[in-house]
Amino acid sequence: MTANTLMIQGTTSDAGKSTLVTALCRWVQRKGITVAPFKSQNMALNSAVTVDGGEIGRAQAVQAQACMLAPHTDMNPVLLKPNSDTGAQVIIHGQPVANMDAQYYHQYKQTAMTAVLESHQRLSEKYQMVIVEGAGSPAEINLRDRDIANMGFAEAVDCPVIIVADIDRGGVFAHLVGTLDLLSESEQQRVKGFVINRFRGDIALLQSGLDWLEQRTGKPVLGVLPYLQGLHLEAEDAINTEQDDSQSASFKIIVPVLPRISNHTDLDPLRLHPKVDLQFIGPNEAIPAADLIILPGSKSVAADLQWLRDSAWEKAIQKHCRYGGKVIGICGGYQMLGQQINDPKGIEGQISSIEGLALLNISTTLESSKQLRNVKGILSWIDAEINGYEIHAGITKGDDLSRPVCQLQQGSDGAMSSDNLILGTYVHGLFEHSSACDALLEWAGLPQAETPDYHSLRDADIDRLADMIEDNMDLEKLSQFLPVNEAQS
Repeated sequence: MTANTLMIQGTTSDAGKSTLVTALCRWVQRKGITVAPFKSQNMALNSAVTVDGGEIGRAQAVQAQACMLAPHTDMNPVLLKPNSDTGAQVIIHGQPVANMDAQYYHQYKQTAMTAVLESHQRLSEKYQMVIVEGAGSPAEINLRDRDIANMGFAEAVDCPVIIVADIDRGGVFAHLVGTLDLLSESEQQRVKGFVINRFRGDIALLQSGLDWLEQRTGKPVLGVLPYLQGLHLEAEDAINTEQDDSQSASFKIIVPVLPRISNHTDLDPLRLHPKVDLQFIGPNEAIPAADLIILPGSKSVAADLQWLRDSAWEKAIQKHCRYGGKVIGICGGYQMLGQQINDPKGIEGQISSIEGLALLNISTTLESSKQLRNVKGILSWIDAEINGYEIHAGITKGDDLSRPVCQLQQGSDGAMSSDNLILGTYVHGLFEHSSACDALLEWAGLPQAETPDYHSLRDADIDRLADMIEDNMDLEKLSQFLPVNEAQS
């Protein structure tokens, strides 16, 4: 088998693959081994801009941080960004190649696999170890043909596999045994053990089940990982609504859950802020009064804007503004704040033109080329550092651009309304620096925001995961997957 590659697969989506890969990346990095994360195919609307100017899934960017590396497109060579229930934008090596429906993409997988193997080869030559995250479950019978995300990849590169399952959702033994039974004989042989995730309680009460599982399958249980309270990792796609309830938060922010909401991880620093009550408002939920409304990014801006109108958000935003409430739009949300959104080439769907919310004097036209770049700068009204990224296909023009939100090294960005109530920007990650988050919250009406250091919080939780590996996994068995020189030391 491939000496320096280990793959983590899961019995289900959200079984803990991303978390376990992140934990292993930091644990291996601590041992002085150069390590890189890898996910051959990711379907997610949360993405990050890489050091080489491409786009990858947000989870792989976090895993890169765990490895103390800058994110690179080779870490996620195939990214699928859904723009409908049956279609997605296909991104190869960080760059969009086409919009494809599910049937067409299934045929395209052979081409995608070439890109996957090229990226894995480059990483395996550059780093002592590559830790791979699977996608969904390897036991999806209808997806086994031309699989590039799970066992199809593992067989192609001949790497060992660990399967993780989430005990918190119930049926953990059925998940593990059923998944193993649905694999082919050669695939079963490359499974080297199991990890049980999110366990609560007395492990002695679980021991008889672990013994049965090992006897039934002939595979060892490599670890039982505890449920970590208060753990924060940026979500791969699903919206995390957990907040710290230890302190009362008086400043309310509401965010509509758009059908194609993207990069909602922008809001994690606010969700974790002790003085902020951040609420994601889903379909058919009442829209409450708030101090600040944030319109997030969207993969289908015109369609999501129409959804806002149909869901009574436009009237709620207008009322909010009449009473002096503040509004922030990020990326797609910024485009929605303008007078018009035009999509003459049908880049994001069938709506060629739609009137915006008319809260900013700007208009946007979508273009085929996508702006992908990391940015640095300051807010335009205060010397508060910004270090974020842009991912958008729109060209925005209009008079309100004369009042920019940000002064970046690459030029000015964003727009503010003449009455100082509305703010829009293309910069993702706007709230991640404490000084910028303080300034934005103070602009919105929260004095002395005292924003915690988000980057330190995120890195501390990655270290918590590595500590979890040290305390709860069979390190002797785990070390057999490390490079030979380390395993023998």
